[in-house]
Amino acid sequence: MRDRIQEALKHSRADYTEIRIEEKESTRVAYRGRDLEAANANIDKGGFVRCLIRDKGWGVATFNDLDDLLRKVDQAYECARVGAVPEPIALAEVEPVERNVVVEMKRDFRDVSLAEKKALAERYNQVLLGAGPKIIDTRVGYTDIFTHLTLANSEGTYVEQDKPSVAIVAFAVARDGDNVQQAFESLSSTQGYEYVLDQDELARRAAQHAAELLDARPVRAGQYTVVADQKLAGVFIHEAFGHLSEADFVYENPKARAMMTMGRRFGKGLLNAYDDGSILEQRGTTLFDDEGTPARRNWLIRDGVLVGRLHSRQTAARMGEAASGNARAINYRFAPIVRMTNTAIDNGATSFEDMIQDIKLGIYACDAYGGETMLENFSFSSGYAYMIRDGKIAEMVKDVILAGNLFTTLENIDAIGNDFKWINSAGGCGKANQYPLPVGMGAPHIRIQNVVVGGE
Repeated sequence: MRDRIQEALKHSRADYTEIRIEEKESTRVAYRGRDLEAANANIDKGGFVRCLIRDKGWGVATFNDLDDLLRKVDQAYECARVGAVPEPIALAEVEPVERNVVVEMKRDFRDVSLAEKKALAERYNQVLLGAGPKIIDTRVGYTDIFTHLTLANSEGTYVEQDKPSVAIVAFAVARDGDNVQQAFESLSSTQGYEYVLDQDELARRAAQHAAELLDARPVRAGQYTVVADQKLAGVFIHEAFGHLSEADFVYENPKARAMMTMGRRFGKGLLNAYDDGSILEQRGTTLFDDEGTPARRNWLIRDGVLVGRLHSRQTAARMGEAASGNARAINYRFAPIVRMTNTAIDNGATSFEDMIQDIKLGIYACDAYGGETMLENFSFSSGYAYMIRDGKIAEMVKDVILAGNLFTTLENIDAIGNDFKWINSAGGCGKANQYPLPVGMGAPHIRIQNVVVGGE
């Protein structure tokens, strides 16, 4: 295949040409209540050609048959020829690389029968159904995906890399009269089938949280000191700050560009945040992005100061910065755009006990259940929460919605925990109709003063 790809690259008349080929095997099993909703296995193979004529723009073509490669290169070139751009497109320089990234799993899920995967999902579903009379509905999903990617460009890069992913999701609905509550737990990894075995406790936890929420009272709306657990803090840095760090959005939005000025101070100097696609076995890891740029740790905030952002080669050239390894596409049907990989708040120095001990009345917000951002403004719902009273975790509360201005909130972070962890949840990130892209999030506990909390 390499010879055919290199022949097609030499054949191209464009200033720059890129070919990406994807071979994917996937399995999905889903239960809803007592019914098996899906049990299927799929194979997908296709490719993406992208040609650049610097003073015209990009042209793209997709294909499913490698025999079409030369014709598709010509097609992408002809598409680029009819384009028009206000200024010539430049790409940041990246050293050409040749690499074959092979992943070895302890137990390769491709060797596990669909019947065994079905039995595993059914087992977790039975754990949910047997969790008590108040559990009235359940959903369990098992998925695995193994992708082999080949990327080559006209500058000499040729990369092959394996990307495995396996996930379990458990969702429970509890009811007491007219009171209906729900909770879910999930986990995902780039490891093998062994990672999703013996996860009964995950299903029990989802059912337990759903049942406990039946007895929880709505939180009283107001302004509180909030301690966010690792998952909510990870979602916060991803949603509220990570997307603002994506350079295509910053470059194209004058307001965002004014807000995200290098050297701007965020908060009290406690906060350090980064995006890193090179961390092995994390969900967002991609050792080379979909332009062939090597992954690395990209610091976004150091000691409370904005020091970096995320780039493709094109946005890096536009802004006079270095390509960061963040050009990603969900599959061969799409062009790469600037996306996060594994985004995290770095570890701090405060223990959880010290974080809550001087809070007279506050909220311990856990998990994340939906949210939205609009430039610097955000709103998140925690999955569940507890009141903090006189330095102690007290009763569970529900319907906790955290809202505010990103920059004010960052200023109000006054403690960062020493208990960092990666959040190995399933799901993914969406942007520009490309969903779900696997991403990773991580954080320690964080404490935020003067948070506006919506509720009763």
